[in-house]
Amino acid sequence: MKKVLIALVFLVSLPVFGNAQKINWMTIQEAVELNKTTPKKVFIDVYTGWCGWCKKMDQTTFTNQEVVDYINANYYAVKLDAEMSDTIVFRGYTYINQGGMNGRKGTHQFAAALLQGKMSYPSYVFMNEDMQLLTVAPGYRGASEFLPLLKYFGSDAYLNEKYNDFLNKQ
Repeated sequence: MKKVLIALVFLVSLPVFGNAQKINWMTIQEAVELNKTTPKKVFIDVYTGWCGWCKKMDQTTFTNQEVVDYINANYYAVKLDAEMSDTIVFRGYTYINQGGMNGRKGTHQFAAALLQGKMSYPSYVFMNEDMQLLTVAPGYRGASEFLPLLKYFGSDAYLNEKYNDFLNKQ
């Protein structure tokens, strides 16, 4: 009887715990296409497969439900592997990864262009609805530190006030 009760509690709780939303990650090409019909800001997570802090962002900050909900509601979220081999065409330019030296993967030209040559992982790129760069924010951030940054750009506060002033009002 005890096993049946435990199994029943487990089955009833599955829908509650199983409904957690995730960030709707997409490619830059998908974001560009969606932006043509429904303009939205673009958030790009620039990462590498070997980056420990990138993995920590994925496990912590990017699973925080408030962060997930805000990103999904206000941005097209792009996951960009800075060492990928895919060709990207963006705003009339073709970007590739020419490969690294000594068997290394090399940096993708699109990642280097977005980060303006300052290759730090993880880094977050914020673009407006016209796909123009607003800023790049490098480094790991917990959810409580990351959410104000998302809101600063997502709410257009950046147009009227400095980030520190925005933070002081939060």
